[in-house]
Amino acid sequence: MKGICTILVLALLLALVPVKGEAAELSVAGKSAVLMDVSTGTVLYESNAHQALAPASVTKIMTMLLIMEAVDSGKIALTDMVTASEAAAAKGGSQIYLKAGETMSVSDMLKSIAVSSANDCACAMAEHIAGSEEAFVSQMNQRAQELGMQDTHFVNCTGLDDSPEAAEHKTSAYDIALMSRELLKNHPKIKELTTIWMDTVRNGTFGLSNTNKLIRFYQGATGLKTGYTSAAGYCLSASALRDDMELIAVVMGADTSQNRNAACKQLLDYGFANFAVIQPELTEAPDVPVRLGTQEAVPVQLGEQEGLLIDKAQKAGVTTQVTLEDAVSAPVSQGQRLGTLTVKAGDQVLREIPLVAAQGVARLTWGELFGKVLRRAAMAKL
Repeated sequence: MKGICTILVLALLLALVPVKGEAAELSVAGKSAVLMDVSTGTVLYESNAHQALAPASVTKIMTMLLIMEAVDSGKIALTDMVTASEAAAAKGGSQIYLKAGETMSVSDMLKSIAVSSANDCACAMAEHIAGSEEAFVSQMNQRAQELGMQDTHFVNCTGLDDSPEAAEHKTSAYDIALMSRELLKNHPKIKELTTIWMDTVRNGTFGLSNTNKLIRFYQGATGLKTGYTSAAGYCLSASALRDDMELIAVVMGADTSQNRNAACKQLLDYGFANFAVIQPELTEAPDVPVRLGTQEAVPVQLGEQEGLLIDKAQKAGVTTQVTLEDAVSAPVSQGQRLGTLTVKAGDQVLREIPLVAAQGVARLTWGELFGKVLRRAAMAKL
């Protein structure tokens, strides 16, 4: 009986020992939270991730995304001048106090939004891109649907809750992570603004100070956007990059800015401590022989370039193995699959990446084939 009791006590003690990297042990402040890897979109931690809540100024991630898409598509330029309307100048909350009729470059307006969460600049940019804030909000909701943000409905471009319809302005921690990822992954130049600690606009006469204090105090911080209203509480989408891995930590509805920042730091610390992103590489692979082709062989390359998220403990033991076709008949199309790069950790297969033809190879014509036979016959006689 004594031996059985001892075993039971030992089992209980082992059950209480923390397991490194076990996300269930995290206790994160706020109403909801998500930790997401940027390169793969993998969710590493979530708590009430799909609860629709007021996001406050974190809304402006979508505003900045649409601005960056307009810039990168050539619809607008960073040097374009934007005129503030009376509606934009009347916006409350965080602002740079635009006056109706005042003009400012897209670059400075975007900087004011990214650094100081300027509501007046957000409204001015919405009107500049779509003609009105209402039309711009329609674009925001359309883009949200395209990104799979199923918990989201925007009613303004700022996140202000100063109108009755603002009660319907909702999104979730998961959806915030989705739009944050889209902004960071496909428009990385935004980080030139979201990492600014202090700067100025209006020819140096108006100072900007980043509302995201992690930019200064968290190693590798790259952004992204804070938010606060009395209804929403303290919200933050915080991003950081270390060792080629970029993470997004989203916290909504915290009771203080300190708790909000600490929660995001806790999530980021957990992610960087327990996970890693590796970029599989094709270091050595022979060309694949081509039968009846205008080239005797074709080089291969990786068919996809996405990083691979792994448990950090696996990183040192990752190996790769190349499997290729013995030969292939022409014609060969560029991108045609010719083999596989298998990425493994021990005996566990982590990913099988297609190996494809780096270029096309045409088939020899009958004339070219006949000439080739003659040349070989002539060489044989020599």
